[in-house]
Amino acid sequence: MVALNPDFVGRTWPASPPYLVAREKIREFAAAVGDLNPFCHDPEFARAAGHPDVVAPPTFVVLVTRPALDAVMFDPDLGLDYSMVVHGEQRFRYTQAIHAGDTLSVVSRLTNVRAKGGNDILTVEADVSNAAGEHVVTATAVIVSRGTAQEG
Repeated sequence: MVALNPDFVGRTWPASPPYLVAREKIREFAAAVGDLNPFCHDPEFARAAGHPDVVAPPTFVVLVTRPALDAVMFDPDLGLDYSMVVHGEQRFRYTQAIHAGDTLSVVSRLTNVRAKGGNDILTVEADVSNAAGEHVVTATAVIVSRGTAQEG
């Protein structure tokens, strides 16, 4: 097994291509996760509450950040064996809601790599911005590479 490259902590990957948030994508995602909230399905309801269009459920951002997370996990110089990876944890820190019609981009960075119990544990943060460059949400993913740690 190859040890993960510790020099990658603090590394930032280039911004992802813009992601245009579609109304139907929000509705489909909300339905798939069982979110019946009218903010996610009814544009008139959302507009009456002051939103420009339907509002994405909080976990919708995983669709937007997935390519940025993949850029980290599949970077060959990092040394991560994806066949040993499980998802450990996910957190979101929002500064504004995601709406249909938003164009979002993501910059990811590896913020931590540590060994625990024979596992490598990676923390990746993905900062999501809108077309105006305003912060929307930071998604933090904790990835566990099972049995790959080379603890000293």
